[in-house]
Amino acid sequence: MSLICPLCHQPLLQQANSFRCDAGHQFDQAKEGYVNLLPVQHKGSREPGDSAEMLQARRAFLDAGHYQPLRAAVAGILAQHLGEQGTQLLDLGCGEGYYTAAMADALPQAQLFGLDVAKAAIRMAAKRYRAVKFCVASSQRLPFADASLDGVVRIYAPCNEDELSRAIKAGGYLLTVTPGPHHLQQFKALIYREVQLHAAEEKVYAGFRQVDQQNLNYSMTLSGSEAVSLLQMTPFAWRAREEVWQNLAASSEFNCDADFVLTLWQRD
Repeated sequence: MSLICPLCHQPLLQQANSFRCDAGHQFDQAKEGYVNLLPVQHKGSREPGDSAEMLQARRAFLDAGHYQPLRAAVAGILAQHLGEQGTQLLDLGCGEGYYTAAMADALPQAQLFGLDVAKAAIRMAAKRYRAVKFCVASSQRLPFADASLDGVVRIYAPCNEDELSRAIKAGGYLLTVTPGPHHLQQFKALIYREVQLHAAEEKVYAGFRQVDQQNLNYSMTLSGSEAVSLLQMTPFAWRAREEVWQNLAASSEFNCDADFVLTLWQRD
C-alpha cells in the first residue's frame, strides 16, 4: 500500500483498524471501511464537496444505467493498458463509486483506490463497494507516495497537475474524461438564450504524452425524475429557473445527448 500521512508525508502502515506513521499520527478506519485523510486545516469549508442531496441524485441517475456506456468505455481502456497484476490505480474525485467499481471489476488483480473530498460520498461508496479502498482526501494533496501509482482516472474531477506528476510513476497512465461539444445541449437550451457548444479542451499535461483519444456520444431518453436527477448533477443546476425544474419533473420523457471525450496520457 502506498498511502502517506497528509500531515508529515511519511508512509502510513495499517495496524488493525488504524493507519499510523512513524511520527505517531493516527487515522482510524470508519466502520464502512474508508479512512479520512483530510485534516481539518485542509478542508477549506465545513463540509467540502457535493452535498448529500446531490449525491443521492447522482446515485439514482447512475443506477438507472444512462452512463453505462461511459463506465464500460473507461473500464475497457484501463483493462487494455493496465491489465498487469499488482497495478495500483486511483479514481480521483470518485464520488459514490459508480465508475470505481467498474474499474475494480475490469482489473481484478489491481489495488483500487477511490478518493473524494466529500465525506458523504466516500461513506456511500465504501458501504456498497467493499473491494475498493476509499479515502476522504483532497485532490490538491494526494495522500500517495512519489511514483507509486500505475494510473489515475480523472472524470470531470479537479486536480493538482503537480501532484499527478509526483504520484504517477514513469510509464504510468492518466485517463481523463471531459465533455464533448454536444454534451447535454438540450439542458442548455432550457436555461440559456443561446446554446454554446462545449469548446474542445486543448489540454497538455507537463511530463505526459497523449497516447489515445476516443469520442463517445449517444442519445438518452429520460423520465422526468431522471432528467431532474441529471440536472442536479450538472453545473447548470445553479442557473436553472424554478419553472425549468417543474417542467422537467412533470414531463413523461426528455431526450438529450451524452457526449464525452476520453483521453489517455502516459507519464514520461
